Amino acid sequence: MTKIYMDNASGTPIHPKVVETMTPFLKEGFGNPSNLHQFGRITSDAIQAARGHVAHLIHAKPNEIIFTSSGTEANNFALKGILTAHKKKGNHIITSEIEHFSVLNPLKSLEKLGYVVTCLPVDKYGMVNPDDVKKAITPTTTMVSIMYANGEIGTIEPMKEIGTITKEKGVFFHTDAVAAVGNIPVDVEEAHIDALSMSANQFYGPSGIGALYVREGVRILPFMEGGIQEGGRRAGTENIIGIVGMGKAAELAKSEMAQRIDKIQNLRNQLRDGILKNINHVYLNGHQTNRLPGNLSLCIEYIEGESVLLFLDMQGIAISSGSACTSRSLKASHVIMATEVDAALAQGTVLFSLGIDNSETDVKYVLEKLPPIVERLRQMSPLYNQKK
Repeated sequence: MTKIYMDNASGTPIHPKVVETMTPFLKEGFGNPSNLHQFGRITSDAIQAARGHVAHLIHAKPNEIIFTSSGTEANNFALKGILTAHKKKGNHIITSEIEHFSVLNPLKSLEKLGYVVTCLPVDKYGMVNPDDVKKAITPTTTMVSIMYANGEIGTIEPMKEIGTITKEKGVFFHTDAVAAVGNIPVDVEEAHIDALSMSANQFYGPSGIGALYVREGVRILPFMEGGIQEGGRRAGTENIIGIVGMGKAAELAKSEMAQRIDKIQNLRNQLRDGILKNINHVYLNGHQTNRLPGNLSLCIEYIEGESVLLFLDMQGIAISSGSACTSRSLKASHVIMATEVDAALAQGTVLFSLGIDNSETDVKYVLEKLPPIVERLRQMSPLYNQKK
């Protein structure tokens, strides 16, 4: 049976070279990095090498990288760790309506502790207006947390403009860059970012390993307490195999970035043009051009996205109907709703997220299978039949 994976926004397959790099540590990488003997030195050196690759990917310093278990942990760590460390500075946080729940839910918890959260709207493309950020900053504002790029609709936010504002105002700038790092160029210095969250399984590394960049000099309270690992900022014996894998994935992403973007973007555009040509009443979500290279988020009118997902799955094609963290919910995505898409139309959201393993053959196969599926589902829709 044909198997085509176009759900890379939910998690990418591990690159063969990453597997190759990780494999020796499954057998010999058991030494505790905190120990001074030769077994500890081997794993400690491997971790430091990986830290360097991850730092290089985002133009940071190695000592500014803290390894975590995931992007979700990194977001929680950044928000709670920096805000509580700078309690005296103020209790006001600015974010956006389209953030991932690993940002929105911690902020709800912080609100219960007395913090004040301002949630900025986005335009119809999912773009935050930097002027809105500037206007929202008050004397009690401690942090602005705006995602780098949205994994559901693909829109890339104006990071440099927002970072310039936060720097001028003396406010910490955190970004959830899970969807961006490894897929598009990210430069923490250029965008004046103070803290950045990332996850290896978004750029062909293993799951269960992420990282948090914290600018040198920014105080952060440990999210997990115990030993002195990660410079005393994140206790617990390190996930050596995961860290080594993330390091290799970062190294590959850095060296292959331009080539990957060119290939994936071309395939995405072919798929987009083919769908819009062969199926009517289809609308593109997110910004037309300023978007992640592999992201194709669409609203297909008169049908439900989950139905399309299931029918495509029967044809061997894996896609998503939104964020993987909300895919089992029947509610329309808060991201889509924030862009003021009609509630009924939002139910028809489907997300194709292409990756380095996809090909023109894959695109042709999807374009062959999708139109009859949409037509079949529409024939069952009373709304579509009324329209006709």
